[in-house]
Amino acid sequence: MSGEYRTKALLIAVSSDPVPVQACINRLAPEFLCFVASESRKALIEADVQPAITTMPQRWDWILAEESESFTAVHRTLTKSLPDMLKTWGLQPGELVVDFSRATPAIAAAMALASRPWTSQVVGLTEPESNTDKPAPSGAERRDVVAVGDRTFAWEEGNPWNGEAAPARREAALLFNQGAFSPAAKRFRRIESLVGGSLKPLYHALADLADGYDAWEGFKYRDAWDKLKTAHKALELASVWGGPPGMSSLLSGVKHNLKFLESIVMNPDDVKLPVAHDLLAHAKRRAERDQQIDSALQLLLRALEAYTQYHLWKQYRIKSWDVQVEQLPQDLQEPCRTCYTSDVDGKFHLPLQAQFRALAGLGHPMGQTFVTEWTKLKTLWDAAHQSVLGHGFQATKADRFHQFHAATIKLTNVAEPNLPVFPKMTL
Repeated sequence: MSGEYRTKALLIAVSSDPVPVQACINRLAPEFLCFVASESRKALIEADVQPAITTMPQRWDWILAEESESFTAVHRTLTKSLPDMLKTWGLQPGELVVDFSRATPAIAAAMALASRPWTSQVVGLTEPESNTDKPAPSGAERRDVVAVGDRTFAWEEGNPWNGEAAPARREAALLFNQGAFSPAAKRFRRIESLVGGSLKPLYHALADLADGYDAWEGFKYRDAWDKLKTAHKALELASVWGGPPGMSSLLSGVKHNLKFLESIVMNPDDVKLPVAHDLLAHAKRRAERDQQIDSALQLLLRALEAYTQYHLWKQYRIKSWDVQVEQLPQDLQEPCRTCYTSDVDGKFHLPLQAQFRALAGLGHPMGQTFVTEWTKLKTLWDAAHQSVLGHGFQATKADRFHQFHAATIKLTNVAEPNLPVFPKMTL
């Protein structure tokens, strides 16, 4: 085995020749050991294999599988016993090594399939002059010559997951593109646990990337920025050594997103314009990617409020959540005193429509556009408030969102390039 790999558990098939079994066990020195053998081989294991083990495992067991030609029967036997055994041992994915080099074809195939969720390495000792019809480790990556007494064997080891990682990666990337960032991160971490050491940094970085976007979806901007910075640096390094196709496009998208997140995280202001941009982009993702129209409408309303809050604060030092009445236009001061005061702390809080009217009264273009367009906006406004997540009981159709979104873009006068776009994974 490679020096970087520490053998946690070994699943090994036992034939009539005990020497290769002894040699494999002693070479790997597993903490846990399971024999796959027929009932007739138990005596051989007890008499010739166990006494020859130089470092005894913490625990060992066996699964009795008759040497039949029926793959189905052997596979049924293995799947009945193996998962519970590995669970009892506390084994994680990637911690099992399998040797089926001395097994019959049916047993070898059943071992390979039944152990697949935990296997990160397939090994075997074969005699160089032996017949080539014996099963050999899949995807052998390393061959050594091993002498045992007066016999010479070829040691082979390989990781089948190194070849299978690409389709598994594409499945995880599909989850990422669907916005299922947490499940995507779990898939990438599972691949990381199974592939060989040289591939692990790539999948660790992809998992960090998915975790970063998951944090972003939850508006945890600092966590997202930290995760994406780490992932971006690791993926850049991976791309130097080749990396999967599509990496440059992914890195470009992440780089733009990092600049956007930096504009939020490093901004010391109480009210931040990039957050309003993010809310508007988030609303579009909810509608178009997730088909959650009611949620998207509420996010649009919140995005509009974030824009009004920014302009009220930036230009007029008005906090909508703690208004000083004398800061407002004259015609809003009395309504504010009578309608917008809290009976708990006495603070004045402007609702969204009043925020727009305050901006209009102060001469701000966005507020004036709102007042001018109000008769057209009211239908869309009412649809948002009458939705299930607003204040009503009506599911909203997608066209309502798109109409409201177009009106919001016009009202806020925001340029599309200012809105963050999550990258697509095409790895």
